[in-house]
Parts: sequence; structure tokens; C-alpha cells
Amino acid sequence: MINNQMRENNGAATARRESEKFITPIASVKETPDGYTLELEMPGVSKDGLEISVENNELSIIGRRNTSAPERTLVHRESSSHNYRRSFEIDPSIESGKIGARMSQGVVTLTLPKAEEVKPRKITVG
Repeated sequence: MINNQMRENNGAATARRESEKFITPIASVKETPDGYTLELEMPGVSKDGLEISVENNELSIIGRRNTSAPERTLVHRESSSHNYRRSFEIDPSIESGKIGARMSQGVVTLTLPKAEEVKPRKITVG
């Protein structure tokens, strides 16, 4: 559970993709007055290998690594060659139509804006 607005929901996504092998990327969530920022570490994934979707309040992020054959013989590898997958159940108070994403140096950053009616506001005394 990340917070009341967004929580991890890997169970549903696991059932859909049993044949593919995935690893869970490291994630961080930060709250701002306007929404949330979700960062996922996906080294080896390019922008073209990224798949982000929202369906039935489930945010799914899949990162596929480039599987091109190396020019040389692989002697030793410490990182996994599996693709990444993580999904979260998001609260309806997050405006899913306005979710934004960007990728830089293997880090995927998503912005999840809060709906106007749930944002804090000041009330002036008249």
C-alpha cells in the first residue's frame, strides 16, 4: 500500500501474463498538492519499449528491454535480462486522462494529477 490514492496491484497483471517473465522495478511515490509523482527504475528500457496503460482504475507499466543480439560473446552478466512490470490500483480521484509520462536515463516518471474537487483549497473569510 503506497497511500489511500494509489496502491500496488500486481495480482491482476500477473494472471494476464503468466507466460512472460518479468521483474518488479524499484518505485518511489511522492505527493504534491496537485497530485502524485511515480518514479520507476527500468535500466535497459528505451522509450519505444515502454507500455503504460490505465484500465478499470489499474495503472500498468511494462518496460521491455532491447533484446538485440550482442556483437560479442557474453562472458558474464550480473543484471537480469527479464523485462519489467508493475501495476497499481489508482483511486478514482486521480484524473487518469491527464496522467503524463517521461523517461530519462532508465527512470520512468509519471505524473498523476488529483481531480480539482479533492485538491486542498483555502476558504476566505468574508
